Formats: sequence, structure tokens, C-alpha cells
Amino acid sequence: MKDLIRDFSLSALVAGLIATLISYAGPLVIIFQAAKSAGLSADVVSSWVWAVSIGSGVLGILLSLRFKVPLVIAWSAPGSALLVALLPGISLNEAVGAYLAASLIILLVGVSGAFDRIVGKLPPAISAAMLAGILFAFGTRLFVSLQAKPALVLAMFLAYLLGRRLAPRYAVLAVLLVGCAMALGSGELNASALVIGLATPQWITPAFSWHALLNIALPLVMVALTGQFVPGIAVLRNDGYATPAGPIIASSALGTLLLAPFGCHGLNLAAITAAICTGRESHEDPARRYVAGVAGGVAYLLLGLFGATLVSLFSAFPKELIAALAGLALFGAIGGALAGAMGVPEDREAALITFLVTASGMSFLGLSAAFWGLIFGLAAHLLLTRRSDRRRRALAARA
Repeated sequence: MKDLIRDFSLSALVAGLIATLISYAGPLVIIFQAAKSAGLSADVVSSWVWAVSIGSGVLGILLSLRFKVPLVIAWSAPGSALLVALLPGISLNEAVGAYLAASLIILLVGVSGAFDRIVGKLPPAISAAMLAGILFAFGTRLFVSLQAKPALVLAMFLAYLLGRRLAPRYAVLAVLLVGCAMALGSGELNASALVIGLATPQWITPAFSWHALLNIALPLVMVALTGQFVPGIAVLRNDGYATPAGPIIASSALGTLLLAPFGCHGLNLAAITAAICTGRESHEDPARRYVAGVAGGVAYLLLGLFGATLVSLFSAFPKELIAALAGLALFGAIGGALAGAMGVPEDREAALITFLVTASGMSFLGLSAAFWGLIFGLAAHLLLTRRSDRRRRALAARA
């Protein structure tokens, strides 16, 4: 606790709060889409929100304090999207059984240390390019939102530039304050949508079927490992953190195991929101950025307790404010990832392929663009570097 008080900073606190805010801004909507498509009751949806929030909060706090690294845990957004199409044809009890099976597989991967060995062999330029591709859409949405709310977005953009010039550590805080002030001043805050309500955990007895295991469990494993943990570890490595992946994966899987009967479909290492906490905007000193992970975890716990209030809060603010806030908060992470991707001449073309495939947002065979970006990039890396090695060997032989 003494270390936490000593290392506390306003910029890290703001980074953690914004990361949590963005985590709820989009992925939470996907959960409600999945629940609506499956016809789930309000009590079950409230329990689902409670489970993923409490799990993310507790793990984020404990892991950040344990490793002194800003580790942001969140629920699987791609996993939520997967459930939109699958839940209507599978009972909720069978889905919970599939959640348990998926988390057991991921737990074994984390405990065995296989993930660390796999990620350790990835070329850094390819990992950085995949991260840049994932974050790219958030940067472009900032300017797309300009069409609908030009005054709001331009004011936030100007606040960011002035903040970067005058007080770089608090630039994102300036953006948040200006955005909220603009929304309130222009009457764009829908106060009538705000309600107060607590989330209530509901026990869901798991059931097991081959149909659910094949259609939900296995895709959830693939999505978690390739679409969440790989880019999440890439974010940490890109900002200089060498934290082993195994304990993070195992802890996330264990948290899912405990909370699955309350609706939790998967807890993963965050990638997009984590980039806000691991960069220089959080704190100039990397050793003090873990405060952002703790702050984000506390915010998860508080917000998770108020399920209905949480939903109403995000529906009250203009969606353009959230989009602009996310884009501006990730500017530094996008720039750093692009620099890392293009920094190795031998891997520049393979990194470009990785970036383009990932940024495209395509989905093929039920697997995400991040996964395919990694596959295409690695294939290009192997083919191009092998060709270059043969050419160098031939020139050396002639000499």
C-alpha cells in the first residue's frame, strides 16, 4: 500500500479510468446484443455484467500490484460478438458449460508455459504491426465522428494538441474534461436516461453437450488466445514490459472458471485499452504506470456493482464523445506501434501486410482479423527472409 501511495499520479489515475470507460463503451453493447438475441431476462443480463466487471476488477488490481505492471483485464469482446450468433441456438446452461470447458483449456495453456514459447518466437515488427492494425480503427473513428459532432470533436482535438504542447501527461485528462463540458453545455447529455440500479448475481447451472463444446468452447479458446492474449502481450512488449504471459493467462482463466456460472463468458488480457495505461501518457516512468491498472480495476468494481446505472450512463453521453476520447487517448500507442512495425527494414513488407490485414477488420472461418493478420504476416516473414538469406549466402559464396 505504501508503494501504491508513493507511486500514485493523477495521469495514471486518469489513464486507468479512461481505459475502463472505453472498455464499457463498446464491448458492453455487444453483450447486450448477444443477450437480446438469446432472449435473456434482465436479471441474467445484470448478472452477466456483474460477473465480467468484478472479475476484470479483481484480477486487474491483483495482477498489477503483483507484477508492478499496468495489467488491464477485460472480457472478450470478440467472444461476445461470437455469442450474438450462437446463443439463440444453444441453451444458456449449455453455454455456461462451454465457458467452463474453454477456460479449462486456456488455464492449461497458461500453466504449461506454451504461450510464452510461442510468443517469444514472434518477430517484434509483426507483433507491433498487428497492434497498430487493431488500434487503427479507433484512430480513424475520431475523424469519422467529426461529421456528426464537429464542434465537440474539434474542441476535444484542440484540447489534445494544446495539452500535448503545454502538459503532455495531462493531455487526455484535458480531452475528457473538455468533452464532458461541451456535452453538458450543448445539452447533449440525455439526463432522462440516467437511472440508479444494482446488479444482482444469478446462478446458472452448467450443462455439457458436444454441440456447445464444438460451437462455443473451441471458438472462444481460439479467439481468446489469438485475438486477445497475443495483441495484449504485444502491447506490453511494445512498451518495454517483459512480464511472463503464463501467470496472466492462467489467472484470467481461473477467474473465468469461478465466474462462469454467473454468466462470465471469458476474461482476457486487454489490448486496446491496455495501450492507454502502458504508454507515456500514463506516466513518464514505466515503473509507476501500474497505478493505472489498479485505478482501472477499482473503477471496474464500482461500475460492476451498478449494472443498470452503468448502461444508462453510456447511453446518456453522445457516442461521438466516446469515439473521440478513445482515438485521442490511443494516439501515442498507434504512433509507437507503427514505428516499431516499420523500424526493421528486413521485416517492413511483412509488417505492412500484417497491418493491412488486421486493420481491414475482416473475419474468415470465424477467426478475427488480428489472427489472420498474424498468419499472413508470419507467412510473408518466412518467405521473404528465407529468400533474403539465400541471396546473402549466394553473394557470400561468390565473394
